[in-house]
Amino acid sequence: MPIPPVKVVFGEEDIRDIQGKIQEVLTTGMLAQGKYVNEFEEKWAAYTGTKHAIAVNSGSSAIEIPLRILDIEGKEVLVPNNTFAATAMGVALAGGRVRFVDADPASFSVRLEDLKTRLTSQTVGVIVVHIGGIVTSEIEAIRQWCDAEGLWLLEDCAHAHGSEWEGRRAGTFGIAGCFSFFATKVMTTAEGGMIVTDDDHIAEMARLFRNHGKPEPWVSYHTHFGSNWRMSELNAILGLSQLKRLDEFIAWREKIARLYTQGVAELPELSAVLPPGRSSWYKYIVLLPKGLDRTNFKKRMKEQGVSLSGEVYEISLHRQPIFEKQVHGEFPMADDICSRHICLPLYYGMTEKEARMVIDALRATLRSD
Repeated sequence: MPIPPVKVVFGEEDIRDIQGKIQEVLTTGMLAQGKYVNEFEEKWAAYTGTKHAIAVNSGSSAIEIPLRILDIEGKEVLVPNNTFAATAMGVALAGGRVRFVDADPASFSVRLEDLKTRLTSQTVGVIVVHIGGIVTSEIEAIRQWCDAEGLWLLEDCAHAHGSEWEGRRAGTFGIAGCFSFFATKVMTTAEGGMIVTDDDHIAEMARLFRNHGKPEPWVSYHTHFGSNWRMSELNAILGLSQLKRLDEFIAWREKIARLYTQGVAELPELSAVLPPGRSSWYKYIVLLPKGLDRTNFKKRMKEQGVSLSGEVYEISLHRQPIFEKQVHGEFPMADDICSRHICLPLYYGMTEKEARMVIDALRATLRSD
């Protein structure tokens, strides 16, 4: 059987539990912002070790809402240029100006030295993205530098459910952390996101912003310009089921990742991008040799029954048409790693035999060049 790049798994017991809760909310008619959303928020806050968790309808909303609260209109934010467009779009949609920062080949995140070179008098904050579930070993140094410079730090944790650095969960280093629960993530609510923070003001305003700027959820009295960024009960029910299994999911992915690391070490042409701490293993990233045609490489891997997932990311943001007017400078590291990395299949339920098939396919494809 061909090996897919990703697979979403709900066990029979999970499905029965989900169906029972969905039947309950369909019977009661309480479909939006009810007890299951509240329970999901409480349990996610406990899991991440934060004071507040605010459920929203997407990871994109989870980024944009804190940026609106931080009042960045007309101000500059340092943003990695190797990330999904939603990270930078959140800045633009909140009225801010994006200033891109080059990528770190060791973590696919950003380096402190590069942040320092991009700082200007207009900079008010920094966004760090934990690409592939990797929390950079510089995260604490970046936080301390932000504090010293009077900048806030926001974490895009869309890939980093359960990831850690030195015992601290992703999302707890900055003023807020922003999670996505999209269908492809390590755990999913189909669509959905979560903001975590220890800041009471950000939490209060996030709850207000997600519900059309209403201080009272069911009273049509509006004090701020918000929108409908709420999570439904149906999405929260999925999230609660997945959260119960999250550590199990991560442990399984880590087992497969160890096999990959052993196999890639035997292929000197390849270089794995490995986390310094606990990773969610959302992606297993491998750098191909310079000059190798990635498109053709992926095609030949597929001919051997192995489909490779999408990159993180194939085209960096400074080369995206929507940001061309906000690009200042060159970003050689991002150009390099975006053009020559691949992500190996990795999902809960993947077998050791399948992992070895992937390594064998890598070896055969490299040797056929």
